[in-house]
Amino acid sequence: HVQQCGAVLSAVWMTVVVGASTGLSSTASAVGSCAAASSSSSVATGECPLPPEMKQRYSVLNNTRVSPDSNILTVGFEGREYLGWDPLIPTCISVSYEGKEDVEDDGGEDDKKILAKSYSPISHPSKKGTFDLLVKAYPYQPGGGVGAYLCGLKAGDSFEAKVKSQRIMHSSPEVLGRWSHVGLVAGGTGIAPLFQILQILLREDHTKISILSVNCFEHDILLKAEVDELVKQHPERISVTYTLTGEQKEGYKLGRGNVDMALEALPHPSEENIMIFVCGKDGFVETWGGNVVREKTTDGSKGKKIQGPLLGILKDAGYDASQVFKY
Repeated sequence: HVQQCGAVLSAVWMTVVVGASTGLSSTASAVGSCAAASSSSSVATGECPLPPEMKQRYSVLNNTRVSPDSNILTVGFEGREYLGWDPLIPTCISVSYEGKEDVEDDGGEDDKKILAKSYSPISHPSKKGTFDLLVKAYPYQPGGGVGAYLCGLKAGDSFEAKVKSQRIMHSSPEVLGRWSHVGLVAGGTGIAPLFQILQILLREDHTKISILSVNCFEHDILLKAEVDELVKQHPERISVTYTLTGEQKEGYKLGRGNVDMALEALPHPSEENIMIFVCGKDGFVETWGGNVVREKTTDGSKGKKIQGPLLGILKDAGYDASQVFKY
């Protein structure tokens, strides 16, 4: 066990030395995590658990189809109590998958490329030993395929992933104790990360939550039963509005959204201490709040994502950039 942990610590230390110019916090925490593990119950198994930010294997415990093209996976992990670092802060993982490109190499075989896609669990971050992922298997396109790969896994299979760094939302990764009324604008699978925020907020007894779920057809609405059940359990705190873009049905609004819909379904911009989260595909986020952009870099590398100016429906409805976060 000492040799195994020593090897991990050596690798981590080399990362610290090489990456010193870009910051030490996350890697340094890996050293601390592994060192702490040497005195924990992991000694009995002869294994040194890896910290969340390092790539590792996660085991599929169950895989259930919940719509024609979407599954919920229950995933297990070992070596630590929670998926992330804090049981009250939203988590997100980056799943790696060796996909295939459309071109062939000189040997006549498909070239392979490591693909990665981010997923936010729908389970509360305080869940111990497991977490749940909502995954949609989008039709294949070059550079894609992670969703289909995950949906095709069976109980007993495993995949490689790492926990991404905490998302800073207007200066802090925390969601508890910050706002009196929160709006969640979800486009399709954008409900997944917002559902996790919803669950965290329900740990408090005063935050009101207004949900606007936008989908093409009724059968596309993901987590509807779960959201509706929470509304029944907390009618004084949670409200939900569903709107469809591909069909008009009784009980649903029609369209992707507009100013009137925003002001009716979400916290009003004149209210104090509110926050509107928007999550969905790029075009959906652009429609509601403007594009998320990337910082410019001097070396031509991909800069980190930043909020960009508030535009779209929410700006037209009178919201301020400080009241909106494009998730």
